[in-house]
Amino acid sequence: MNSARRVFRFAPSPNGFLHLGHAFSALSNFELARECGGRFLLRIEDIDVLRARPQFEAAIYEDLAWLGLDWERPVRKQSEHFGDYLAALERLEALGLLYPCNCTRADIARAAPKGGPRDPDGAPLYPGTCRDRARPPIREVLQTGGVALRLDMAKALELARPLTWREFGVDDIAARPEQWGDVVLARKDTPTSYHIAVVVDDALQGVTDVVRGEDLFHATSLHRLLQHLLGLPAPDYRHHQLLRDAGDEKLSKSAGSKTLRELRAEGVTPREARALAGSVTG
Repeated sequence: MNSARRVFRFAPSPNGFLHLGHAFSALSNFELARECGGRFLLRIEDIDVLRARPQFEAAIYEDLAWLGLDWERPVRKQSEHFGDYLAALERLEALGLLYPCNCTRADIARAAPKGGPRDPDGAPLYPGTCRDRARPPIREVLQTGGVALRLDMAKALELARPLTWREFGVDDIAARPEQWGDVVLARKDTPTSYHIAVVVDDALQGVTDVVRGEDLFHATSLHRLLQHLLGLPAPDYRHHQLLRDAGDEKLSKSAGSKTLRELRAEGVTPREARALAGSVTG
């Protein structure tokens, strides 16, 4: 994608405090935008309203400002834009690509063949149990507890030409969305998914460059498919390395990695924190 002024974004979820891995990604986007005279956006990805907390959102702003970053206002909060994501889902519905599914993870594990295919995250591929059932309007489905909306991957691929994405430093990469099978795109408790929300937001905000962790590399195949089906532009991508601890485990909230707030309390300066985090441009 070519643009007179490139647009980068950092999009954390307010379900915990930021750690050095987040700082790495935020600094990378900020520095790349500054180097090319581009724009740097902050987006709050809070579609998981059960886990998102106001104190974590406030801490995101505080921690990034402490690191010396600045961003455009207003900040887009996904929880304020569920209507945008519903519109995207209804477009997929009009293409005949969504169906309701009430299978639990345990149901899928029992139905999936032993040693069968798994998605890039290691979960068994959905075996299609509900694929041929009736398909009521998705607004009706989303009002029913315990039911999810899945993408009919086989039909989606029939509508998509072979897709690629532009990855920094390498040739175009062939997208392989079939690796994900009939992925869940919405459910009642979260009436959209990360995959829908991120492609819609990037398009609406004019994001030209998505710089994010290598743990999302395979998700880009699915995002390219959704962009094609929804008629959305495709950004350029750069999947950076993940920061790891002394045991070679990636830094994460779930693992209790030391947060930026803890580092600050220990007397670490913003300059020292930036050096610890580094960036893809450094």
